[in-house]
Amino acid sequence: MSARQRLRDLGIELPGVVRPAGAYLPAVRTGSLVYTAGQVPIVDGKVAATGKVGGDVSVEEAADLARICALNALAAVHDLVGIDAVTRVVKVTGFVASAPGFGGQPKVVDGASAFLGEVFGDDGRHARSAVGVAELPLNVPVEVEIIVEVNGEVAG
Repeated sequence: MSARQRLRDLGIELPGVVRPAGAYLPAVRTGSLVYTAGQVPIVDGKVAATGKVGGDVSVEEAADLARICALNALAAVHDLVGIDAVTRVVKVTGFVASAPGFGGQPKVVDGASAFLGEVFGDDGRHARSAVGVAELPLNVPVEVEIIVEVNGEVAG
């Protein structure tokens, strides 16, 4: 089953690509890899939540926000090469704006990882880093970037 069909089965539509907040591209392809810029939880052009995880934002809410970030990353990939060109998710890096003493970053980034597994099955299993940071752009609680492997065909 294609990734596009899995998304349909999950009742999820790929959003438009989130407009970059600076002088960079949402995604870049080199060879068989596509790297996305860090994606934040923007829904319909608006920040979905702000604050620090372990303070203003619960782990569960932050995991849902990480899922939105991963969806936005897939939108950037789709815009560049087409979602069905993805043959495997290689790496996920998640940044979590953390309240002092918070150490649950892996549980937050699990939201992105689980979502990618839902979309790509075993090909969605990946290497990962989950990093706690003091601040993120727009005061969002989480940011996610992905690296995916794609086949040679490019489709929009």
